[in-house]
Amino acid sequence: MLTVPQEIDQEELYPKVYLYRRIVHAKLYIDAHFHEKLNVNQVSSEAAFSKFHFIRLFKKIYGKTPHQYLRDVRLDKAKKLISAVDVDIESVCLQVGFESVGSFSSLFKRRFGITPAAYRQQQFDLHESTKQKPLNYIPGCFASAKGWK
Repeated sequence: MLTVPQEIDQEELYPKVYLYRRIVHAKLYIDAHFHEKLNVNQVSSEAAFSKFHFIRLFKKIYGKTPHQYLRDVRLDKAKKLISAVDVDIESVCLQVGFESVGSFSSLFKRRFGITPAAYRQQQFDLHESTKQKPLNYIPGCFASAKGWK
């Protein structure tokens, strides 16, 4: 009969879970420090992996490399800043961790299909239209039930 020792290392029982936790830790590190100048060596050491092993595991779990993930996080944060606050594109670019407005603008357009300036204008127009005709943005059935139409 097999007996299991009382003190078994968690890594032996659950090696994949242990590796997954380290990758998730690195992802959370990227999420928290996206605005800083990050490189793959820094993030992989945070997860205690070699650079190439880390990239391979990260891509296997998240479907993109750590660099691609960082870029996407920065672009998503920039999109929120552009639509929420009336700040210039250059300051948003620097706030989210990009160093070049040109590369930021081209990446933004490639990802969202519109330039940052055009997106900001689109959001401004939507906001103004909502203020002018708010009932256009309320579902008809709801407006009818409230007696607004």
